[in-house]
Amino acid sequence: MNDEDGYFGEDVAATYDDGFEGHFDPAVIEVTADALAGLAGGAAHSGHGRALEFAVGTGRVALPLAARGVEVHGIDMSRAMVARMRAKPGGDAIPVTIGDFATTRVDGTFSLVYLVFNTIMNLTTQDAQVACFRNAAAHLAPGGCFVVEVGVPELRKLPPGQSAVPFQVSPTRWAFDRYDTATQAMSSNYVTVTADGRGRYRSIPFRYVWPSELDLMARLAGLRLRDRWEGWAREPFTSESGGHVSVWEKP
Repeated sequence: MNDEDGYFGEDVAATYDDGFEGHFDPAVIEVTADALAGLAGGAAHSGHGRALEFAVGTGRVALPLAARGVEVHGIDMSRAMVARMRAKPGGDAIPVTIGDFATTRVDGTFSLVYLVFNTIMNLTTQDAQVACFRNAAAHLAPGGCFVVEVGVPELRKLPPGQSAVPFQVSPTRWAFDRYDTATQAMSSNYVTVTADGRGRYRSIPFRYVWPSELDLMARLAGLRLRDRWEGWAREPFTSESGGHVSVWEKP
């Protein structure tokens, strides 16, 4: 793995589109892209129809969004992930700036900036997450929206005295999230048994964040909450929701 690619080097990029059951389901992607296209607005409106994806990756969302007539730009730290997008039909037409999405600037303004699939948690400090909101706000035209898709921390699943929540168990793979409730640090950990019977361990650090904390970050960046849904189909967000799609607007 190249250091510049962080935790998403060639070894991850090579199989990234094969994993994460549900997120690569064409039906799920269609609903996601439809919702984002609606927030981006029509290309015929002045200052609208331009979207910036933080952590554009392999183009899972950017490509179907671009196919809906939205002018999509991207920021990503991983050249390996972007190379996978470039190899897909239409992938070479999406401009991508290599860099940290919390601080990297792109020319122009956008009607939509979005960050999906828990990636806000890849920023492992509160300062970095606050910087991400400020960076999004700096890219937005007035009336534009910043959209984040992220899970709700699963602390309710922790038995007393324990810090790990398993989320995948099979004969050849074990995966669990580990939480530090004092610092909001967490990690996703994967143990895989290869065909030759050997074990392989991988851990990715995150910082979990609550919806209310994200709302405060948005306020610090001059944004205000417009909508919060459980998912891209705009289901109501409740105390039982496992995740949320939140939309903050620049006045």
